[in-house]
Amino acid sequence: MSAVEPDAAPAQTNASTTPAQDDGMTWWYRLLCRFAGVLGGISCAIAGLWNCVTINPMNIAAGVFMMVNALVLFLCEAPFCCQFIEFANTVADKVDKFRPWQKALFYCGMALFPIFLSFTITTLFGNAIAFATGVLYGLSALGKKGDGIGYAKLQQQKKQPDEEKQAGT
Repeated sequence: MSAVEPDAAPAQTNASTTPAQDDGMTWWYRLLCRFAGVLGGISCAIAGLWNCVTINPMNIAAGVFMMVNALVLFLCEAPFCCQFIEFANTVADKVDKFRPWQKALFYCGMALFPIFLSFTITTLFGNAIAFATGVLYGLSALGKKGDGIGYAKLQQQKKQPDEEKQAGT
């Protein structure tokens, strides 16, 4: 890049960050979701390892799936933890382009599957934080809470056409 084109790089970075920025999440809520994802990955990994120390095959399957969930959570939410995986940054970039409701559906479904395999306290508590990450993303998909004045104006606008129809007949 030459000294004549200093603005080319910021334009590219702004264009790449806009899909994640326009989902209506504040910086602290986005950080909270990522932190919950990392904690969910840690809890899935520990509980999954603990689940594998048994002779029941369904518990072992649920434990292995929980450890896979932990890897996926780390890949999506904290790719710097997976520097030994070459495609970690590309996976994280693609997941960042998902809408919050898509992330919520993915994380909640991913957390429920081991519970359906083996319904134990270890799988419940191990997947609770991963499920909570999906809930946080789901709440962000709902959007901000509206104020009472705006809602009252909206209701008044809805009533006016109905009153005009009743007065006309």
